[in-house]
Amino acid sequence: MTDTLAPLLSEQQTADATAAQPGADDLARLTAATDFLDYEHASVRAFVDKALDGIDRETATQVELAVALYYAVRDGIHYEVYGADLSPEGLRASSIIAGGMGFCLHKSVLYAACCRAVGIPARLHYSDVRNHLASDRLRSYIGGDVFFHGLATVYLEGRWLQVTPVFNKLLCRLYGMTPLEFDGRSDSLYHPFDAQGRQSMEFLTDHGDFDDVPYAFVMATMRRKHPKFLAEDGTGTVSGGSLADEAS
Repeated sequence: MTDTLAPLLSEQQTADATAAQPGADDLARLTAATDFLDYEHASVRAFVDKALDGIDRETATQVELAVALYYAVRDGIHYEVYGADLSPEGLRASSIIAGGMGFCLHKSVLYAACCRAVGIPARLHYSDVRNHLASDRLRSYIGGDVFFHGLATVYLEGRWLQVTPVFNKLLCRLYGMTPLEFDGRSDSLYHPFDAQGRQSMEFLTDHGDFDDVPYAFVMATMRRKHPKFLAEDGTGTVSGGSLADEAS
């Protein structure tokens, strides 16, 4: 696990990193199980098997596998920001499946683990985003509308793609958003506008890619940017309420 903060990337540097061709050692490292991306755990293997039920893994392309896993994570894990476990144990893929819920930090971990489980190189990626569709209550905890955000990057057909398997269908419907799709051939980052044409999200700062969850960096960033959002013991988010119930 790497806890060193990657330098902030310019748009050109980000494009160059996305286009970089990983070598054999990189591919081996980026498909390995880790403390957080623990895809060798029985629950993660079962999740992957269920997501790929009906798909012949011998003949399926990595694009087809990545797409199926995307929808399994997007809609199979409930998106919830309250009462989320941010302990090292809580951010493991196996624990996320057991809890059945989480927000971007959790769902990106699970997706990366699932992709690695089928041999698709995957990393974690972090950014600061402005989210215009959060509830008033959530904004009060976050301290505005700029959020620390997690997603995944996966290597498919010779290029790195940024993938966000976060907002499930129900939450999108409640907040007037079209669910974010993924075709395995282009980035799946965010819808800049909601179904009514209002601006919904914009990326502000890019913190780069990490081979595993950079836990110290993630928690230091959460404490610095969103101190009111953390529970008293600092290992999770505030409890009580539901983002779905707060949709207006």
